[in-house]
Amino acid sequence: MKHYEHPPAEAFELTCILHALSDPYRLSIVQKLSVLQPQPCAPLQGDRPKSSVSHHFSVLRKAGLVRTVVVGVTHMNSLRNAELEARFPGLLDAILDAAARQG
Repeated sequence: MKHYEHPPAEAFELTCILHALSDPYRLSIVQKLSVLQPQPCAPLQGDRPKSSVSHHFSVLRKAGLVRTVVVGVTHMNSLRNAELEARFPGLLDAILDAAARQG
């Protein structure tokens, strides 16, 4: 069974979070997870190749935005809302609100 590494909340860095969210596809993953979580990778993949999707999820995990847990053969993803809120209060909400207004 595959196990993913997730940084502890105290290791989250603002620049890494902002970099991860600067990509429109990664931002869309976070937006979708903010509405419904956990979600498997497949509905979040769109028409992208699996290797590309794996890279994007890796960036999101390393930044501390997403937690991926393997359940059987399914990789379930969820936002680390509480940890992000504790480390950077209001940041994720502000980014998601701005992205929603931008359309």
